[in-house]
Amino acid sequence: MRILLFLATNLAVLVIAGITLKLLGVDRFTGQNHGSLLIFCAVFGFVGSFISLFLSKWMAKMSTKTEIITQPRTRHEQWLLQTVEELSREAGIKMPEVGIFPAYESNAFATGWNKNDALVAVSQGLLERFSPDEVRAVLAHEIGHVANGDMVTLALIQGVVNTFVMFFARIFGNFVDKVILKNEEGHGWGYMLATIFAELVLGILASIVVMWFSRKREFKADEAGAQLAGTGAMIAALQRLRAEQEVPVNMPSSMTAFGINGGLKHGLAGLLMTHPPLEDRIEALRQRG
Repeated sequence: MRILLFLATNLAVLVIAGITLKLLGVDRFTGQNHGSLLIFCAVFGFVGSFISLFLSKWMAKMSTKTEIITQPRTRHEQWLLQTVEELSREAGIKMPEVGIFPAYESNAFATGWNKNDALVAVSQGLLERFSPDEVRAVLAHEIGHVANGDMVTLALIQGVVNTFVMFFARIFGNFVDKVILKNEEGHGWGYMLATIFAELVLGILASIVVMWFSRKREFKADEAGAQLAGTGAMIAALQRLRAEQEVPVNMPSSMTAFGINGGLKHGLAGLLMTHPPLEDRIEALRQRG
C-alpha cells in the first residue's frame, strides 16, 4: 500500500538486519563464495520485504489516523460500507476493512498482506466533494488494487531488489575493507560502514524499479475500476482529481502508493513518482472505451 512507506520500512529492516548480522558475526560465514552470498542475501532480502508487507495495514492506519468503520454512525458511512461490500463481492474478494482518514484533499488508498485481509480508506474531503458515482469509482479502483494482488506482487519484486542490493553492497563493502583499507583479519568496521552506505544508496536507486511497477499497476487498477463502476464514472473521478490538484495536500507522501491521486512530473522525479500523470490515465481509459 503506499510505496514510500513500504520502501522506508523495508530499507530500515535491511539496515537493522545488516547491522545485527555483522555484530553477531553471521556475515563471515558467506566468505568469498558468491553463490553462498547470493543465497544469504535472498533469504534476508525476502524476509525484509515480507515483514514490510505484513506491517503494511497497521502502519497505514497509524500514519494516516484512519478511523475504521465498525458500526456506521451516519447514512454516509452506511452507504460507504454497502458500496465496498458490493464491489468486493463483484471482484470476488472478501470484504476489506473500511476507514476514513482526516484530510481535506481528495484521496484514497488500499493496502493489506493479501486480498482477503485488506484495508480500503478514503479521505474526508473526497467524501464531501465527490458525487456518489465518483466515490464509487474511486472505491472500485482501490478494490481493483486488492483483487489484483498488487501488494503481494510488490513484496515479491521488492524481495528480488533487496537480494541484489544486499549482494552488491557486501561486495562493495568487502572491496573497501580489503583493497582500500588493506584489512586482512576478517571483516572490519570499514566493511560494515561501506556496506550500510551502499545499501542505502543502492536501495534508493532500486526504488526506481518499484515505482515503475506502481505506475503500471495504476493503469490496471483503473481498468478494474472501470469494469466495476463504469468507464464514464472512472474517467469522471480522475477528471475531478485533476481539477483538484492545486488543493493543498495533507496526506503523507508515504501513503500515495496505492492511492488514487497523482500529478505530472518529469525527469528524475518522473522515475520516482508512484502514479502516472492523470492525463495519461484518462486517455488510457478513453482508448479502452
